[in-house]
Amino acid sequence: MKGTQLGEFEELVLLTVGVLYPDAYGLSIRDEIIEQTGRNVAIGAVHSALSRLEEKGFLKSGLAEATHERGGRRKRLFHITANGKQAMQRNRELRNKLWSKIPDLAWKSIKYDVR
Repeated sequence: MKGTQLGEFEELVLLTVGVLYPDAYGLSIRDEIIEQTGRNVAIGAVHSALSRLEEKGFLKSGLAEATHERGGRRKRLFHITANGKQAMQRNRELRNKLWSKIPDLAWKSIKYDVR
C-alpha cells in the first residue's frame, strides 16, 4: 500500500464514493462533487485521484455489466475498503480535534471586512 495520507481532493473523492455507493463511477463522482461544492472539476482529476486512492488501498474497483446506453461499454464502479474507512476516520478525528481546540476568543476576535 502506497502512502497513508489523504490530500484534500482525495478526501473529497473518497467521501463522494461513499455517498454514491454502490453506483460510484468516474462521471457520477465528478457530477456529485460539482453539485456539492460548486467547484469545476475535470474528469481527468477525478480519474487521477481514483487511481491514487486505489494504489493506496483506500478504494477497490470492478466493472459493472455492459449497458446499451453506454454502447456496450462497462462502468468501473468504486467502493471504499476497510483501509479507506480508517483513513477517513483518522482525518475526521483530526479535524474534530483541531476544531475543538480553537478557543472561543479566537472566533470573537475575527473582524470581518465589509466594504
